[in-house]
Amino acid sequence: MIKNIVDFSNTEVAFQSKTNQELRNSYLLFKAIGYNWLVQAGPKMVEFCFSIGLPINGIIRRTVFHQFCGGINIEDCESNIQLMYKYGVGTILDYSVEGEEKEETFEDTAAEIIKTILKAKGNPAIPFSVFKVTGVARLSLLEKVNNKETLTEEETKAFERIKNRIDHICKTAHDNLVRLFIDAEETWIQAAIDGLVTEMMEKYNRERIIVYNTIQFYRHDRLQYLMESIANARTSGYFYGVKLVRGAYMEKESLRAKEMGYPDPIQPNKAASDRDYNEGLKVCIENMDIVSICAGTHNEDSCTYLMEQMKLANIEPNDTRIYFSQLFGMSDHLSYNLGHAGYNVAKYLPYGPVRAVLPYLFRRAQENTSVQGQAGRELSLVQKELSRRRHA
Repeated sequence: MIKNIVDFSNTEVAFQSKTNQELRNSYLLFKAIGYNWLVQAGPKMVEFCFSIGLPINGIIRRTVFHQFCGGINIEDCESNIQLMYKYGVGTILDYSVEGEEKEETFEDTAAEIIKTILKAKGNPAIPFSVFKVTGVARLSLLEKVNNKETLTEEETKAFERIKNRIDHICKTAHDNLVRLFIDAEETWIQAAIDGLVTEMMEKYNRERIIVYNTIQFYRHDRLQYLMESIANARTSGYFYGVKLVRGAYMEKESLRAKEMGYPDPIQPNKAASDRDYNEGLKVCIENMDIVSICAGTHNEDSCTYLMEQMKLANIEPNDTRIYFSQLFGMSDHLSYNLGHAGYNVAKYLPYGPVRAVLPYLFRRAQENTSVQGQAGRELSLVQKELSRRRHA
């Protein structure tokens, strides 16, 4: 009998890995994130402090970095990897350095991604590796490729180096049997990324699923793209891996579309995004003979919907073709309750030098402010658990 009723309000299970002090620290942080003006001013304030040499590295490390990151290197992440695995939650090591421009940095980043793959090899606590194409490629060059502009001879060579880096990463994953997510990014470079990912799938997903693309359902065209991608995989004879997310660049996308005078790629409202996301899950379940999915979501309704679809299709909770995923430091009520109920779940665990991961940290803070009720939801759950412990 498939049992899939999960109580996401169970804070005892949600916070079983946290000490009272850690919960109190989380409470203070989410309280601060609830102030929109502070989150908006944060990046400039932090950059100013760094520029005049104020010693704020330690403050960041003890607060927002501690909440959302695993450490500055893979070794730092080990205690979190083991602690989460103890409670049925896997880890996805995410080297979160991005937006660089130098070839030498791209090579270093590619080497670090390879390290995460080798760390994941044969390790049940680390079911996936992940990377962003902008970690190993210049954004302006991806934009030219995306727009099908003619590249100079130098740019053509640079793009070949990008392809070689990505191929090396995917080949390493393939040779070591490690599943690999390639994250989605902004619309103005996503077609270029999709092209690269499809090429890697065609090459490395012949026997089993190694490479996963990521689809952002805050875009109104992505459900159609998902269906076309699955049809293409079926026709071309390879397995299709996909991580479904709502997305992280919404405000930036709408603003750019308005400024540059092209149609807004974003859904008209949240309900449309939710509808397409859940429909995307259903399409994947209907094609499970060639599809594996990861539902990257902080939305309780979508988690429940996927569990219901699994039950209808007689798919066991621990079927390795289906994973749930959340970000480290957020939505423990989903991750730990899903893991406790026997579902496959893993958290993205970002790491990297403090200053280099600041763009990632600011996005997390902004996400908690802009996603309706996210910071408030986190706060109320932490409060509930602290109260439960006091009266236990």
